[in-house]
Amino acid sequence: MKFKKLGHTDINVSLICLGTMNMGEQNTQDEGFNQMDYSYDQGVNFFDTAEVYAVPPRMETQGKTEEIIGNWFIQSKKREKIILATKMVGPGVEWIRNGGGNYTEKNMTLAIDGSLKRLQTDYIDLYQLHWPERKTNMFGRLGYEHKEDDKNWNKFEDVLENLLKFKKEGKIREVGLSNETPWGVTKCLQISKENDLPKMMSIQNPYNLLNRTYEIGLAEISIREEVGLLAYSPLATGYLTGKYRNNQMPENSRLERDGDFWTRYDKPNTTKAVDAYFKIAKKNNINLTQMSLKFCEIQPFVTSVIIGATKMDQLKTNIESVNINLSEEVINEINEVQKIYPNPCP
Repeated sequence: MKFKKLGHTDINVSLICLGTMNMGEQNTQDEGFNQMDYSYDQGVNFFDTAEVYAVPPRMETQGKTEEIIGNWFIQSKKREKIILATKMVGPGVEWIRNGGGNYTEKNMTLAIDGSLKRLQTDYIDLYQLHWPERKTNMFGRLGYEHKEDDKNWNKFEDVLENLLKFKKEGKIREVGLSNETPWGVTKCLQISKENDLPKMMSIQNPYNLLNRTYEIGLAEISIREEVGLLAYSPLATGYLTGKYRNNQMPENSRLERDGDFWTRYDKPNTTKAVDAYFKIAKKNNINLTQMSLKFCEIQPFVTSVIIGATKMDQLKTNIESVNINLSEEVINEINEVQKIYPNPCP
């Protein structure tokens, strides 16, 4: 396993991060335990979760993923070996704090204490804000539309003050953002520097061969400000494994189970782009899944790539991606496809 520093901290996180949102929905607790055991044995020391998980979000399964991880900590006695990341929801999830997920001190206290209880730990290594409070571009939405009446969000200074309080209490070690824009990231960095408040150490946004929009503005911020990307959806919810090619629909796959939830990748040029990447992988005798993951791993702005698997063979293939290499020729071929089908699934 390879490791990188989380931001400018002394925390080393594995280049592969175990995403856990399937646990409690597609995966049982026993299956989740097996995934965490195997990942740990392969050198993965970084687990990511969220208070809203399992996914797709439902009231009946909210918090279940954190509970499974907490139970694993108790059974395995490996809490101190894992860099644990979780996230607080923004506004809009009706069954969490009555839909009022705004980042007030009260809500943040409830969220953190709830996660700590479910995770059966007294601290969180990386606490992330799952999405912005304000109305902005996220979850694949393009074309920013400014709303002058969009006032129902807390000042960055107040949110950072709240996070400082939790750091001083020992409940969290470091903080990060998720589904954030260049403006949101730079404002947080600016205010934290000016007021000696906690600095964001990571940005958890989507990044994959079908969506390289992170490169446009956020990549430079990641490198210059040492706030690296935790790349989620690196396989575009399975499209970049090739399993949906030729109209295939594997039983119990995400699309077969919850196709209406994953429409982000159901776009006009998705199939064409995936087929082009499949041909590159086949031509160069590389597994498409591993080629897709490795492309994310080698980017200088990436700290860790968050994988999510439902079966052990998928997990093994994903983790093994750290041991393959992409030639300059393969990278050039990948970039040529990006020119033909630029970001088909932003």
